[in-house]
Amino acid sequence: MRVHRIIEKTYAEGPGCRFCIWVQGCNHECDGCFAADLWRFDGGYEISVEEILLRIQSVASDIEGITFLGGEPFEYAKELAVIANYVHSLNKNVITFTGYVYEKLLQTEKYKSLLDETDLLIDGKFEKALLDYSRPLVGSSNQRFIYLSDGISENDIKSYKNRFEIRVSETGKTEFNGMGNIEKLSKQVKKMGK
Repeated sequence: MRVHRIIEKTYAEGPGCRFCIWVQGCNHECDGCFAADLWRFDGGYEISVEEILLRIQSVASDIEGITFLGGEPFEYAKELAVIANYVHSLNKNVITFTGYVYEKLLQTEKYKSLLDETDLLIDGKFEKALLDYSRPLVGSSNQRFIYLSDGISENDIKSYKNRFEIRVSETGKTEFNGMGNIEKLSKQVKKMGK
């Protein structure tokens, strides 16, 4: 499967410490998407499910669950379902983001395997006209939290606060992840550089 990046331990993509996979490729192409570099299906890099499972195993005692983002995770439903099943075998939870709406996913057989392994589905395209950072993890007011199991509760999400993490690699490349007001973050970063 193709991924854009993997972060093995982050606190900025859902409750607790999480293993996160950003898949590569998305047909939604939402106006204002801050991850437009994940749209192309030939970007990112190839990685096997087996290698991901080994990486999860190496940090399993430190994580509360896994978060699938993108790109569009349901483009890799079969592979991510295998990963999610393994995560569940470790008594961890699974969050899946999607640009599709839940009702559409229910009508598509090839998406069932990942839906069955998802504890919390965050659905809906990012809608620039509905920009809203008042809720955790989402960028527009149309996006929904659909609790598919008791693996993650509504209280878990309500108590979670948006945040960003910034990482600087050994080569000096700066990357960030998380959710919140990106314009405000950019201004803060510029102030730090002065």
